[in-house]
Amino acid sequence: MLRTGFILAGAFALSLSVIADASAQRGSQTEQDACARDVTKLCRKVMDQGDMIVLGCLKQNRAKLSKACAKVLTDNGQ
Repeated sequence: MLRTGFILAGAFALSLSVIADASAQRGSQTEQDACARDVTKLCRKVMDQGDMIVLGCLKQNRAKLSKACAKVLTDNGQ
């Protein structure tokens, strides 16, 4: 279960880098860690459906996100 959270956090960070400007770096470990719990808690049902689906889920649940994860989304133009 914890392994899935780490994998998903990495996938989420990768999706942010794809969405962001092509020259942008992959999300930092801090950014990845900021949303790992939120993804596991709020988006568990879609975790296996791809990065963009997970990102959409996080955006749909923005009001329930931790402050740290909400900041990651905002800082990455989401």
